[in-house]
Amino acid sequence: MNRITMTLQVDHLLLEALKEDISSEDVTTNAVMKEAVPGQVDLIAKQEGVIAGLDVFRRVFQLLDENTEVVFFCRDGERVTKGQLMGKVEGDIRVLLSGERVALNYLQRMSGIATYTRSVADLLEGTGIRLLDTRKTTPNMRVFEKYAVRVGGGYNHRYNLSDGVLLKDNHIGAAGGVREAVRMAREYAPFVRRIEVETENLEMVKEAVEAGADIIMLDNMSPEEMKEAVRLIDGRAETECSGNVTKENIASLVSTGVDYISSGALTHSAPILDISMKNLHAL
Repeated sequence: MNRITMTLQVDHLLLEALKEDISSEDVTTNAVMKEAVPGQVDLIAKQEGVIAGLDVFRRVFQLLDENTEVVFFCRDGERVTKGQLMGKVEGDIRVLLSGERVALNYLQRMSGIATYTRSVADLLEGTGIRLLDTRKTTPNMRVFEKYAVRVGGGYNHRYNLSDGVLLKDNHIGAAGGVREAVRMAREYAPFVRRIEVETENLEMVKEAVEAGADIIMLDNMSPEEMKEAVRLIDGRAETECSGNVTKENIASLVSTGVDYISSGALTHSAPILDISMKNLHAL
C-alpha cells in the first residue's frame, strides 16, 4: 500500500480504531508503565497462511509514536508457517502495549482474507478466469479488505458506487426494464464508464446483449444456464458469474466459459489468520 493511499485513505481509519480502543487512556498500561521504557516484542505466526497488511500493522504503532521501529522478516503475499518469526517491534513499551490489539486486528483480518483468496484463486489457476471480490465488505474496512484480496491473487470489482455502472435488479425495475436502464446509463454516465447488467434468466441476457451492455453478470444461474448464456452472448460482452460462490462450489463453474467469477465470500466469510505479539521485554 503506497504512502499517498496510506495518508489519505488509511490513517484516519486507523486513528478512529485506536480512539475506539482508547477512549480516554489505556488504564492497564499506564498502571504498570509510569514512564517511557524502550522495549521489543516479537511478531509470530500461530498458523500457516498468506500475509497481508504489514504496512498497516507498522503504521498503527507509528501513529502513536513515529519513533517506533518495525522490522519484518516476511513480505505481503508470502506464505508463513506456524511458529514463524515474522518481525520485531521496538519502541516505547507503552506504545507497544497500547497499539497491540488494533495492529493485530488489521493484520489478522487482512491476512485471513489473503489466505482464503489464495485458496480459491488456486482452484482457477490455468483457466483464464479472473476471481473478483464484491462490495460485501466490513464497513470502514473496504480499503484494507480489497487490498488483501489483491495480495491473495484475486482482483477487485468496483471499489464503490462511484467507480462504475452496475445495473442490478432494483435499478432495472426502477428504470422499467433492461433496455431502458442501459439507455439511461449511456446517456448519463461518462463515456469512459463501462456498463454492466445483472441478469437472472436467459431472456434478460438477450435484452442486455441487444441493449449493448459491456459486461453481463449471470446471477444465481445454474451452470447449464450459464453455458447457454455464454453461447447467446457469443463474445459481444464480457461475462461474470455471481451468486453464493465459495471455495466449495467454484470448481463447478469453471466449465461455464465465463470471463470472471465474483465471490462475496472472499471478504465476508474469510476467517482471520492467527498471529500474535509475544516475548515483550525491556531493552
